[in-house]
Amino acid sequence: MRILDTIVNGYAGYASYLWREIAQPSWHNYFYWLILVSLFFFGLEIIKPWRKEQPLFRKDFWLDFFYMFFNFFLFSLVIYNAASDVVVNLFDKTIMEVFGFDIKTSNPMRQFPLWSILIIGFVVRDFVQWWTHRLLHRVSWLWQFHKVHHSVEQMGFAAHLRYHWMETIVYRSIEYIPLALLGIGLYDFFIIHIFTLAIGHYNHSNYHVSGRVTGMLLGGLIGLTAILGLADIHFLDGNSIVMKIGFFMTLVIFGGLVLGPFMKKIFNSPEMHIWHHVHDLPSNKKYGINFGISLAIWDYIFGTAEIPQDGRDIKLGFPGVESFPDSFLGQFLLGLKK
Repeated sequence: MRILDTIVNGYAGYASYLWREIAQPSWHNYFYWLILVSLFFFGLEIIKPWRKEQPLFRKDFWLDFFYMFFNFFLFSLVIYNAASDVVVNLFDKTIMEVFGFDIKTSNPMRQFPLWSILIIGFVVRDFVQWWTHRLLHRVSWLWQFHKVHHSVEQMGFAAHLRYHWMETIVYRSIEYIPLALLGIGLYDFFIIHIFTLAIGHYNHSNYHVSGRVTGMLLGGLIGLTAILGLADIHFLDGNSIVMKIGFFMTLVIFGGLVLGPFMKKIFNSPEMHIWHHVHDLPSNKKYGINFGISLAIWDYIFGTAEIPQDGRDIKLGFPGVESFPDSFLGQFLLGLKK
């Protein structure tokens, strides 16, 4: 009966949350963050496309557009939220009964400043997702689901969110335990998620910039966070506006000159990720290359990084993609029938 109550409460709670997301815009509203980030990268694709011959409304653009909202909202409302509530409650209860440890209140990392929680949570989550991504390529029945994402034949920002609903279950189930044990809360996860959403959109977009530009943007983001006193960073409080602007400009310059040359090795990029989607993989890497989600560094550490040449116009997909289901329903049912 408790499980049934949890399911009912999960549906009711998420339905109310979804309505608030749409009806009450705010800075803590994921629905409008998704729209703003998507419009931003769509605008960049219009202004300066990397593949100039590719149509603005490329093949399957509207399918990917639907996937964006299905995977982040509709699927959660229909299936995932209630099911995950049950699993999370059972897991938390088991940890409490076996180890006497209350994840929600006892984790010492909850006393850390927010900036350190965000960095640790981001790196740990990305590392777990990197291994999970490799698993999707290595295990044949999981690959059948992951093929949906690799069925993209013309790359654009919205392709980031074209993936089978089973991937949500796989990723969230595997990443929940380490993040919960670290004490990463919903607010922390929200901030991390918006940051990774932007990186994912960029990696899939028909747009690219140099490492120096992305380094300047990272430096500017850190500087702006410090100036506004966000993420428990307060060392600039009380300083003059001139001092704050000087600090901001210093970080922008530092990001471009010092971090710039290394940005493509640290963070994923369109030039790197396009090769992950290449139609014909290198013969010695039959399970895939460039598995990075947000960070590229894992691929360089574990030897799965490959950028043979400029991949702007390479053929995308996989052998047999021509006969792959091209409708949402056909892809939704994939892997559930022989």
